[in-house]
Amino acid sequence: MNSAEGPPHAAQSPMSSVGVAWMTAPCPALVVDAAGAVVEVNARAAALFPEAVCGAWLEDTAPGWLVEGHRRVTTGGADPAGPVQGRHGPWSLEAHPTPGADGDVVWWLLDDTDRVLAEAALHDERERTAFLADASTRLLASLNAERCMEVTVQLAAEHLADAAVLVASTPGRRHLLAFGFGGAVTHRAERIDPSMVPGLAEALQGFPPVPSRWIDASALPGWAVPDGFEGPVGSVVVTPLPGPGFPAGALILLRRSDHAAFDASEEVFARVFAARAGAALSAARLYQEQTRITVTLMAELLPPVLRRVHGVEFAGGYRASTDTERVGGDFYDVHPAARADQETLAVLGDVCGKGLDAAVLTGKIRNTLQALLPLADDHHQLLGMLNEALLNSRHTRFATLVLASVRRRGGTTRLRLTSAGHPAPLIVRGDGTVEAAPTAGTLIGALSDVRFSTAEAELQPGETCLLYTDGVIEARGGPLGDAMFGEERLRARLGECAGLPAEAVVERIQMLVAEWIEGNRHDDVAVMAITAPHTTHPTAVDGRTPDGSTV
Repeated sequence: MNSAEGPPHAAQSPMSSVGVAWMTAPCPALVVDAAGAVVEVNARAAALFPEAVCGAWLEDTAPGWLVEGHRRVTTGGADPAGPVQGRHGPWSLEAHPTPGADGDVVWWLLDDTDRVLAEAALHDERERTAFLADASTRLLASLNAERCMEVTVQLAAEHLADAAVLVASTPGRRHLLAFGFGGAVTHRAERIDPSMVPGLAEALQGFPPVPSRWIDASALPGWAVPDGFEGPVGSVVVTPLPGPGFPAGALILLRRSDHAAFDASEEVFARVFAARAGAALSAARLYQEQTRITVTLMAELLPPVLRRVHGVEFAGGYRASTDTERVGGDFYDVHPAARADQETLAVLGDVCGKGLDAAVLTGKIRNTLQALLPLADDHHQLLGMLNEALLNSRHTRFATLVLASVRRRGGTTRLRLTSAGHPAPLIVRGDGTVEAAPTAGTLIGALSDVRFSTAEAELQPGETCLLYTDGVIEARGGPLGDAMFGEERLRARLGECAGLPAEAVVERIQMLVAEWIEGNRHDDVAVMAITAPHTTHPTAVDGRTPDGSTV
């Protein structure tokens, strides 16, 4: 045989009619006649098949695959040059036939154990690589931590063990557990003591796993075995789920006592799989944490929902420059007065830039204005202090805005309007006439010396004051896609909104601008309508009259 593990030499056998050359062949060789009787064997073949002596039947002395191969060769059912393969004891053999003229067949046996083992190892490695590739795809298909835990224990129970338990890293003694067994996945949160499972406490801290042979499977606590797991646990692997800086948890793999225990290569492969699962689970948790933070911060940056305040209707609408963003550089706010005889402050503004960077400064301006509300009676002082705050900040952006102080007296709604580099508000009278409020001023956040002028106006029942950003009049579209919406078109369309409620005015303007833009690029768009209602009944901040009735 070729292998060093091949059978030892045996005594020489007598010569046969086939010839003497085969007797000294470096591989086992034997001659079998057409009837299946052994004619001659060389020393190596005699050591390999001790009972294959001259005159013995091949079927009584050799493995069945060789007997079948000889039968096929002697009956003409196979290619005489084609080898047959099979196992004999610890060896894998390949037998090549050489038919003789007298019907005898010389069988040359080659040891291909190493090749078969290498092919098996290569096949296993390919299967493992394919499994890891599929596992990575499935683990990263969702950035949901719970779904990632489900996929981890599902894959582990299907390909690595009979059952799997994932223990997520959490502060305190209450842990999130995921169980994979029998094709089903279950979750639960439970107070556990990791020290009850050898190596689990260490795995949860990111230390290397202990060998499975060190773990007494019979001593596992009940929570570590999935419900319905039949038969005693025979072998256990505990491995960490590595994460960036801190492990995402630990994975417990279980096999029944009637199945083979985990060997060293399987433990190493389990660690490779756990590394991928840990990375995916950590990414999912990081994404969820960032999403939670984003949602919390976004709630402060999104424009508020406006409502009626002290009998005056307020409505607002906002559209970011891109459909994938929810915030940008345009904003509006309404700060209700504490009493009906005080002024409610409304503000609409536009920060230079787009997207999140502009939204950050938008939030700063809104917070600063909130802090400066005690100065709302004096628009110039309020805007001056806001300008100083922006000049002293790390931001290099500027902003334009318009302030509107609103108070209702009887059937008349009085406005004080101040523009800081912003398009002047438009007032829609009951007959459809549109007027621009005579206010102008310096943009804020750019110059230390700023000047503003304040205009006063009155709204009769049904009349509206529209505050808007330049994203409305600079929106490009039309038949050729390059014409601006423009102030003239805005005035004409706004005149058609005479007598409409504030919310209807906002929806109408937004719809017209959206139709004009179609799919073209555009700036942020924000509008706010302040409408004097047709009723003359005084109302409170929440839209209710002092006696509790609604308007």
